[in-house]
Amino acid sequence: MKLYEMAIAPNPRRVRMFLAEKGLLNKVQRVELDLQKGDNLKPDFVAKNPMKKVPMLELDDGTCISETMAICRYFEEAHPETQSLLGDTAVEKAQIEQWLRWIDFYLFLPTGMSFQHGSGYFNDRMNCIKEWAQDCHVKVIDFFDFLDKHLAENDYICCQRFTAADINAYTTVQFAKVIGVRISSEQKNLQAWHDSIHGRDTANA
Repeated sequence: MKLYEMAIAPNPRRVRMFLAEKGLLNKVQRVELDLQKGDNLKPDFVAKNPMKKVPMLELDDGTCISETMAICRYFEEAHPETQSLLGDTAVEKAQIEQWLRWIDFYLFLPTGMSFQHGSGYFNDRMNCIKEWAQDCHVKVIDFFDFLDKHLAENDYICCQRFTAADINAYTTVQFAKVIGVRISSEQKNLQAWHDSIHGRDTANA
C-alpha cells in the first residue's frame, strides 16, 4: 500500500499517528509530495484523487481512498485485531464521530482558513480575505477555551480513553501554531491533556 502525503501537513500527520497507535505504520509505503511545487496537480495523481489533496491511500489492488477519516476507517475495519480508535459500542462510535465533527468544523477548519486567508502563502492561487482570516482566528481561540473547560473533568476528549478524537484534537492544537495560537497559561487543563498526548511514542509519527 502507498500513502501519498506531505509530511509537514496536518491531515497526513493524523493518519500517521492513527496508524502508529494501531501498530500499522509499517504496512504502508509513504510517498512524499511537494504541494508547493504542484505534485498534487500532476495528471497521474489527479487520476487517483480528483480532489488533488493529501493524504491519499492506494491499496495493492489499485483502489484509491482519499480523505483522512476515510483512510482511518479503512484501517479500523480492515484490522479489527488492533486497538479500536473509532469506538467499540454504538454509543462510543457516535460520541467519537460527534467529536471528530466538532474538531473538524470548529477547530481544524477555522485554523486552516485563518492560515490560508491570512498568511499570504496562498495569495497566488486563491482570493484571500483578511477579514475571514481574523474571524477564524478568534474562533480557534474560543474552541481552545471550550476544550480547556471540557478537559477539566475529562482525561481524554471522549469515551474515557484515548481515541481518534484525541489524535485529531492534538494534531490540530499543534497545527494552530501556524496562525500564532498556542495554549495559554490559564488553560491548564488543555495543557495537561496536550502534554499527556505529546508523551505518547506515536506523537512523533
